[in-house]
Amino acid sequence: MSKNQFTSVWDAIEDTPEEAQNMKLRSSLMRELKNYITHANLSQSDAAKLFGVTQPRISDLMRGKINLFAIDALVTMAANAGMYIEMRILEAA
Repeated sequence: MSKNQFTSVWDAIEDTPEEAQNMKLRSSLMRELKNYITHANLSQSDAAKLFGVTQPRISDLMRGKINLFAIDALVTMAANAGMYIEMRILEAA
């Protein structure tokens, strides 16, 4: 049995470093969108209007269905809500 250590669950379960990075970005965006909805005490219907999507889409977001969301869709949702996204790129260690 291998005793590899990973910095992220995505590093452990994805097949390539590229896929792991994509999942890390998507999960971060989803977490922030969900936090926005929760802290603003928005209903799923109100969140859908604000984010420019349907209520079932918000339900998928709140349930963490990450495979249903591409990065560009999540960025669009955040921008529609007036959120600012900042990205940092670092060299791999």
